[in-house]
Amino acid sequence: MTENLPETLIKQEFQVANRLNGIGEYYFSQKLRQIDQLNKEGKNIINLGIGSPDLPPHPSVIQVLQEESSKPNVHAYQGYKGSPIFRNSIATWYKEWYGVNLNPDTEILPLIGSKEGIMHICMTYLDQGDLVLVPDPGYPTYTSAAKLAGAVVVQYSLNEENDWFPDFIALENQVRKAGNKKVLMFANYPHMPSGKAASKELFQKLVSFANNNQVLLVHDNPYSFILNNEPMSILSVAGITDWVIELNSLSKSHNMAGWRIGMLCGSEKRITEILRFKSNMDSGMFLPAQLAAVKALSLGADWFGELNNVYKERREKVYQLLDLLPCSYDKNQVGMFLWARINAEYQDAYALSDAILEKANVFITPGGIFGAAGNNYIRISLCSPGEKLEESINRIKSTNL
Repeated sequence: MTENLPETLIKQEFQVANRLNGIGEYYFSQKLRQIDQLNKEGKNIINLGIGSPDLPPHPSVIQVLQEESSKPNVHAYQGYKGSPIFRNSIATWYKEWYGVNLNPDTEILPLIGSKEGIMHICMTYLDQGDLVLVPDPGYPTYTSAAKLAGAVVVQYSLNEENDWFPDFIALENQVRKAGNKKVLMFANYPHMPSGKAASKELFQKLVSFANNNQVLLVHDNPYSFILNNEPMSILSVAGITDWVIELNSLSKSHNMAGWRIGMLCGSEKRITEILRFKSNMDSGMFLPAQLAAVKALSLGADWFGELNNVYKERREKVYQLLDLLPCSYDKNQVGMFLWARINAEYQDAYALSDAILEKANVFITPGGIFGAAGNNYIRISLCSPGEKLEESINRIKSTNL
């Protein structure tokens, strides 16, 4: 079949797009395949790595989904901006818990998960060569989404010595170097992976930096209700401004990670601009899922109290595990992970993680996947039941780590 084709056509291969250069498969996607293979070999791996809640949503939320899904008129395409009922519930939730007033018609955009929103923001605003400031350590998707949009990623270091706060002088220097290029910055407090809680002082500094330097600040806020007595939104400090956008999610706060329900909050200008991109990428969220989310957002303090009591019990067991390794850690962390510095015996956290996996059949996340500043740290998820944490402790006790 190829005898009469030019030689250049015969040799050509169909290549992936250049935008994927330097973009690898997501770390946890690879690791889950490895763990699956080890389990097939009879290893019975305990996975303490991924922050996917193992607990279900409130029964009433599931009931709404079941009841609404059985109706014949809810299965069509939905509006790109989400149901007005859902947007109103988000506005009510933000007012009740964060003290933030949002216009549900113009300042809220429901998302099929906040991870989707990160990509939408990058594709809406970033041109080739624009600058994106991402935290190190930080969520790897910030970097990959920015690179896919053609931007230049510059990591800003967060460290224990500076209480996981940014160095704003260094950030201003990066903005000056960018010249006429647009600058976008990702921030995330409560911070993942360090567990550093948000504070009014920090939010004020972030907002001032964004406003004074014309940097589009994207604050990612999925952890504010987990083991945290003072949930905060950066919009409570910023108000509604064109320079600050907040992402939020029901994944962690309401045990709805697989439901893919998130939200983007910001000025009418920003919502309208991002919708231009988003409306070309999806056809809206399943209406019964939105109505179930409305129910979830109506849950009161009792829901968060019960959820956090479970996480508190688990956290005590993870303290025991970390003491065995041994690692040092801050007990003031919030969120659904514990972040701990490894001892000097191991070259880095990858080496410790591999040793624990090989000798104890327990997987713990090496901090280096979140950036070079995490190389000497590990992260343990609280999304495993107490008996699995106990078994992990017993396995590690029986090994010679």
